[in-house]
Amino acid sequence: MLLLQDVRKSYTEPNGETLPILDIPRLQLAAGEQVVLRGRSGCGKTTLLNCISGLTTVDAGSISIDGKDIVSLPEVARDRFRARNIGFVFQTFNLLPAFSALENVMLGMTFTGQTKDSSRAEKLLADVGLEHRLTHKPEALSVGEQQRVAVARALANQPKLLLADEPTANVDPAHQQQVIDLLRAACEKEKVAMLLVTHSPEVSDQFQRVEQLEELNRAVAAVH
Repeated sequence: MLLLQDVRKSYTEPNGETLPILDIPRLQLAAGEQVVLRGRSGCGKTTLLNCISGLTTVDAGSISIDGKDIVSLPEVARDRFRARNIGFVFQTFNLLPAFSALENVMLGMTFTGQTKDSSRAEKLLADVGLEHRLTHKPEALSVGEQQRVAVARALANQPKLLLADEPTANVDPAHQQQVIDLLRAACEKEKVAMLLVTHSPEVSDQFQRVEQLEELNRAVAAVH
């Protein structure tokens, strides 16, 4: 379902030197598979997720999602493909403060060209235990509730792949397990593949497959 081959990404430093960030020969996820990606700070975890989602372009290689190589797509087509096929849970949530929980979830539907489905948005919020908070804006929600809205929004378009970047980083310890349980249950219910980035062994120990980015990424030695 997700296949990365010979993916390379680097940045140019102020002094003009090239700084390699990613050099990944191969990474593959099956449809519906849930995989944890671990790695120390600075080894390219967030950059990798951004490349898989098409938010960041790569220098070389292919990233195929459901048989479509997003690297070869022009920017507009890549954005449309991401909206329809990829859900992204950011560690900072990225909710729009002027919109209610329901509106934030429905907003994710506007980029696909399809009709917004308010009943699905309401159902997703009910699935994450927020049926009583539909009209509340982010400032009126707890951090844990904001994260749950972000999960519902990521699932709004029935994606084939969910990317989660440190989804428990900004959630208090008492609610971290709730977020992980929520993500796993939602992906199982919707048959969504998930790639979850974390540095927490308490989180990664719950998953059958855990990949260490330092082992996958040949550029790590150059980063450090």
